[in-house]
Amino acid sequence: MDDLSQIHTITSESALRALYPPVSQLARIKELDHLDRYARTFIAASPFACLGTARADGAADVSPRGDAPGFVKVVDERTLALPDRPGNNRLDSLANIVANPNVGLMFLIPGIAEILRVNGQARITRDPALLASFVVNGKLPTAAIVIAVRQVFLHCSKAIHRGRLWDDGAKVDRKLLPPLGHMIVEQTKAAIDPEQAEAMVQESLRTRLY
Repeated sequence: MDDLSQIHTITSESALRALYPPVSQLARIKELDHLDRYARTFIAASPFACLGTARADGAADVSPRGDAPGFVKVVDERTLALPDRPGNNRLDSLANIVANPNVGLMFLIPGIAEILRVNGQARITRDPALLASFVVNGKLPTAAIVIAVRQVFLHCSKAIHRGRLWDDGAKVDRKLLPPLGHMIVEQTKAAIDPEQAEAMVQESLRTRLY
């Protein structure tokens, strides 16, 4: 299988592009270098984004970010800021940004099939005024991520339509998978009771959203 997979592996951009039709005119011209009024409106309405980062060696990671709509602030047409809310303290995204500032964001809005993509360079800040602007329930985030915008474009709705992401009829019964705490214990063979692990997960949800 290894030999076969290597035979069919695409190893150059020219070989890759030869497989596909030329980029459409609309896809070619849609890229902006700033946040226009549509991008601002999209971000203000979005309660969820995926943050893509990479280590210095190029190893990639994607982290989900969610909060009340507009949790990512448009500072100006070329700058975004988002709070780093409490998580699992692995700090994958933040450590990556320290090593490699290049990031990508993908914004989604429930019920809207289009997607907004923003790429740029990020830095981590403890600026008191910025952190104060992100207070929720009297709690400050430990840090914030500031992104210098380099590339902005709207992404068509094909992926959302194919995946039926916002279709109520496509929702999966939660019972398909066991609770998160149970799965982690089984995956890692951890010496902890699955019910205790799940209780820890639920306690974190109750007390550490902010």
